[in-house]
Amino acid sequence: MTNSNPTDLILVTGGTGKTGSRVAARLAQAGQSIRIGSRSAEIPFSWADRDTWSAALAGVTAAYVAFQPDLAVPGAPETLRAFAAAARQSGVRKLVLLSGRGEPEAVECEEMVQESGLDWTIVRCSFFAQNFSEGAFTDYILAGEVALPNGDVPEPFVHTDDIAEVAVLALTTDGHQGAVYELTGPRALTFAEAVAEIAAATGRDIAFIPVSRTEFVAALTDYQVPADVVSLLDYLFGTILDGRNAKTADGVRRALGREPRDFTEYVRDTASTGIWNIQG
Repeated sequence: MTNSNPTDLILVTGGTGKTGSRVAARLAQAGQSIRIGSRSAEIPFSWADRDTWSAALAGVTAAYVAFQPDLAVPGAPETLRAFAAAARQSGVRKLVLLSGRGEPEAVECEEMVQESGLDWTIVRCSFFAQNFSEGAFTDYILAGEVALPNGDVPEPFVHTDDIAEVAVLALTTDGHQGAVYELTGPRALTFAEAVAEIAAATGRDIAFIPVSRTEFVAALTDYQVPADVVSLLDYLFGTILDGRNAKTADGVRRALGREPRDFTEYVRDTASTGIWNIQG
């Protein structure tokens, strides 16, 4: 049963991103009043500009907190503490935080939300399946050659639709205060296996090439990927993608009462859109 009033205003930070856009779409479909938190929104919001926070939080009762670029970056806990304080001062009652699985820095950010004095829910996620179609690895797939480190480390990729569904439930219904939902897919597979599934679904030859972290960083730098993005990806592959997150978790089942979407379902649905087809 939905407990929030449709006229209650929910702020969706990162509202144009992989999870935020899905959260916003689901809230809108349910008739919920929403405010998109992004630099290009009618009321601009930027994590890097605290002067934008007050207007974005005005009249808001709950907020989906998707910090950019990542909770692991320096200064993130301090920013989250300041945002939670600003939210409380503005009259916000509930925060739902998108967090990263296996990141010590993310746990520190979670504590900033947990100590805010507001109702809170943590949505702690494994690596997104959608990173292969909406993120850093899309160009690799299109090029037919995916060169990554840790290709033999299993990861239970989570579908971002599952993340959004859990977040919307926590934002709009009671019973999730103080819950930490650890979200993964139903099984773990290696990056090499993930790429092989995409190749099979598209009928294309897509090679997985294992490389060292040094080679990975050098290639990203040669592609003129921004230095902060290179640093973040190097951190992810050197830290959270070292096998610590190989086990699946039951967060989707606990929150939604069903099994999580499988990577194969993601691949089938995404391949059918043609996004991985080579444009001739």
